[in-house]
Amino acid sequence: MKTQAVLELSDVNRLLDAGQQEAEANGWAVTIAVADAGGHLLGLRRLDGAAPFSAGIATEKARNAAIGRKETQAFEDMINNGRTAFVSAPMQALLAGGVPVTVEGEVVASVGISGVKPDQDVQVAKAAVAALS
Repeated sequence: MKTQAVLELSDVNRLLDAGQQEAEANGWAVTIAVADAGGHLLGLRRLDGAAPFSAGIATEKARNAAIGRKETQAFEDMINNGRTAFVSAPMQALLAGGVPVTVEGEVVASVGISGVKPDQDVQVAKAAVAALS
């Protein structure tokens, strides 16, 4: 039987804090979501000025990165490159900004960011994930 690493509350807070620091350093109002390996929300932080709907989008990006086991940019790229049937997949917010957290090659959690341009969402997500390295 396999065992899998899981995030503790201190890890979730470290991801949220690092994402917030990156966003604030750039003057970006975003929502940061952290999900477990099954895509279930562990933590959410909506920064001052972030649009209310960004909370739902960030949550879905985190969920999709976890259950899809890859960055959500890959899903957006598939659709933009002609695989339009993928929009009917049972997933929402197939947009850049969701990044998995891996430990020893296994996805154990994910971070989703919403509120700014796609590459900026990704920048914040990757900064958050790097905080656990």
